[in-house]
Amino acid sequence: MLSVPAGEIALLVAAVMVAGVATGILAGLFGIGGGAIIVPLLYEVFRILGVPEEVRMQLCVGTSMAIIIPTTIRSYLTHRAKGMVLNDVMRVWALPAVLGVAVGSVIAYFAPSAVFKIVFMVTVTIIAIKLLFGRDNWKIADDFPGRPAMIGYGFLIGITSSLMGVSGGSVSNMVQTLYGKSLHNAVATSAGLGVPITIAGTIGLALAGWPQMALLPPFSIGYVSLLGVLIMAPVSSFTASYGALLAHRLSKRRLEVAFGLFLLLVSARFVVSLV
Repeated sequence: MLSVPAGEIALLVAAVMVAGVATGILAGLFGIGGGAIIVPLLYEVFRILGVPEEVRMQLCVGTSMAIIIPTTIRSYLTHRAKGMVLNDVMRVWALPAVLGVAVGSVIAYFAPSAVFKIVFMVTVTIIAIKLLFGRDNWKIADDFPGRPAMIGYGFLIGITSSLMGVSGGSVSNMVQTLYGKSLHNAVATSAGLGVPITIAGTIGLALAGWPQMALLPPFSIGYVSLLGVLIMAPVSSFTASYGALLAHRLSKRRLEVAFGLFLLLVSARFVVSLV
């Protein structure tokens, strides 16, 4: 598993660092933790390093969760300083989201890796379609629904985050904008919600993967690769605040299109892996 040529390892490390920069910028710009980028990249890295297929996707998801903890914290603090966070929404969503993460961690203990791939593919495809074809005037209502529906949304955000290795920002942004909230408020609130989601998700997936330690690469704690975290987390955390500042200055249409196309390619890649 560790008999990879030194030059190839150096290239992989460089690729992870470059992805870390992109992850941080996207985290601040779109209110996402960057898991939609980290997971497919780590999947290829762990494939080359010989991580068994039956635990590879789970390892990507858990490692992604750990990597984006500092990114989401830094992004949230930057947005909060600008007064853009919808605190009422965070209060309603936080507990159901953490419960969703807990359920996702239990699923990770029992489910095969195909479950994670399918959830990832379906979710990123929906998000990609929204990015590519959605308009600002697309909405379900002018305000959020009642508390029971909001609790359901919070749980949905949490469980999809846990199974995808993301902070929930992409799904959370979509829900908020469909209910008439501005993209800036949605991004800021998503960043805040990502803090408890990523912390709970990392702990849950580390515990879920503990019985599989014999199949996991060195320097792993359950489904969390410490090596991946140490390489990518500092870079993505450092660049997150710059993305958050850009979110308040730039038109994001071209970036939305590019990111949407990227997500479709990622979805297609996992379709191939299931065949």
